[in-house]
This record gives sequence, structure tokens and C-alpha cells, in this order.
Amino acid sequence: MKVLHTSDWHLGRTLYNRKRYEEFQAFLDWLVKTIQNNEIDVLLVAGDVFDTSAPSNRAQELYYRFLWQVANSCCRHVVVIAGNHDSPSFLNAPRTLLKALDVYVIGAVSETVEEEVIVLRDNQEVAELIVCAVPYLRDRDIRVAEAGESIEDKERKLLDGIRDHYAEVASLAEQKRVELKVDIPIVGMGHLFTAGGKTVDGDGVRELYVGSLAHVTARIFPDSLDYVALGHLHVPQKVNDSEQIRYSGSPIPMGFGESKQQKRVCLVEFQSRVVSVQEIDVPTFRQLERVSGDWDGILNRISQLNAAGSQAWLEVVYEGEGVVGDLRERVDDAVAGSQLEVLRAKN
Repeated sequence: MKVLHTSDWHLGRTLYNRKRYEEFQAFLDWLVKTIQNNEIDVLLVAGDVFDTSAPSNRAQELYYRFLWQVANSCCRHVVVIAGNHDSPSFLNAPRTLLKALDVYVIGAVSETVEEEVIVLRDNQEVAELIVCAVPYLRDRDIRVAEAGESIEDKERKLLDGIRDHYAEVASLAEQKRVELKVDIPIVGMGHLFTAGGKTVDGDGVRELYVGSLAHVTARIFPDSLDYVALGHLHVPQKVNDSEQIRYSGSPIPMGFGESKQQKRVCLVEFQSRVVSVQEIDVPTFRQLERVSGDWDGILNRISQLNAAGSQAWLEVVYEGEGVVGDLRERVDDAVAGSQLEVLRAKN
């Protein structure tokens, strides 16, 4: 069985007020082809499908068109969880309809964790995978606030709440596996910030629990989970060097701080319960580049990009010792007649 893990699409996100729908469309088209070329059985989307809780009509169109394309591909199942940017009620609204397409959406924690434990079956209705689809756990989902509690008390409650939730969901998944009498893999999903997680400047990743570090460690994930597909951090990375606990990262750079980062999705293959993970590089659909230094260095780099026929969006950061009062005018003159576009000039 082949599972593809992706996250943090942030459909509808802008960059210095520039719309990026062409990039999102190009990524989703590439993702459909990747699913077909690699004969993917299950797609996992680990949160932050949209950039805001009230996505534009264009962003919604991209999302639903993609789900329709996947439903008509070799991929049998799609599991989507909400991230901290998503509106739980918005994601959940069409879930009954989407389930008819084998698309399972978990927008929020419900009164019972049974909704988060999904048994996926093959074309012969034989169980082949159990997914613990845990959405972004909001503060109110996992702790009860009390008057007079300290920051340390609050953080301990948050971490205990996250750990207990995963333990409960994983326990139910194990129980279902016993009932099925088939030794199939169990995959966990989550949208959270793990301790030691890597971020980059300008990626938009923020703390999830106000006034608290609340960075969980890999130990909160039960050993029964054969793979954990995480979202929230935009840098593709392993958690605590574990092959089986990973962030896929965002598929396109969300800011100029991510411009030199190779974006990836994770192809997770199961042979029975033995797991192997392969990272697939995502192409660059729109070049972003931060050009910094003194004026001569900036001008030289712009000339190189122009000579190469680049259509990059630029962030120019002047770091020279002398004062340049007309930086924006100079930069605009430097790119005039080229296919380059300066989104920001910082003096």
C-alpha cells in the first residue's frame, strides 16, 4: 500500500498582496499526476488546507476540483484534517457529501473520538489501513481553564491533554484492529508544533497556544502508530530523527525566507506493517528570491537574473553602509524591461 503525505497548502495565501492562484493550481495539477504516476492508494492532508477561515471562491474551487480529480484517479481514499488556519465548521460542512467520494474530513474534535478513527478498505471491502485523523487540537478541546493557574500549570495541562487524546485515539484504533483480525498498519495524523522543530524567517508559522511553549515531543505519539503524518511546520523534517514521524512541509514557499528551500511530499509505502519513506521533490512553480547586500551586489544579482530570463518575484534588502533614500526608484529602474518583479524593497 502506498500513502502520500502532504500538508500546509494554504490555498488563497497572498504574498505582499499578490495573488498566487496560478502557483496553487500548478501544484495541485502536479499532485494529481504524482498520485497517478506513483499509483498512490491513500492521500493524507495534514491541515492548513486554506490560509484563512473564510477562503475565497477561487481557493474553494481549487480544493473541490482537486478532490474530484483524485476521486477519479487510482487513489482510493483521501483523509483531510483541519489545521489552525482552517475553519472547522467550513471544512466539515460538505463532509457527508465528500464521504461518498471516499474523502474523509475531520475539522474538529467531537464528543467521541470514534469519528477520528477511520478504517479504510480496498475494492473488495477488506480493511487495509486505520487512520487516526487527529485535527488541530484547540486549547478548549484539551484543557479546562482554572482561575489562578500558572503558566507552568497551563502548559502541563496542554501537553497532558494532547498526550491523552492521542493515547485514546490510538487505543481505539488498536481495538478496531483486534476486532478486524487483520494485522494492518495504523497511521496517525496531527497538526502541531513539536519540540526542536525547524522554522525559517517569514514562513508565517506561529505558536499554537498563546502564552505557552507547548511544544510536544515525539514521546506523546503511541508506539502503535506505524507512521505519523504531521502538519504545521513548513520545513520538511523528521521529528527527533524518526523515519516514521515526519512533517511533509508546505508544498510552495510561503515567503521569501523559504525561497531556497526544496519543497517535498512524503511517499510512505507499507509492506504489511513494515514502512519505508521516500521524499518526492516538488517543482518550483514560481521563483522567489531575496536579493540582499550593498547596492553593487544587488545590481549584479538582478543583472544575472535578467540575463537568465528569470521571471522571479524579488524581495530586495539593502544592507550597505551608505544611506539610499531612493531605494525603491533605483530598484524599479534596475528591473525595468525585464520579466522580474519586485514585491518589496527594504532599506
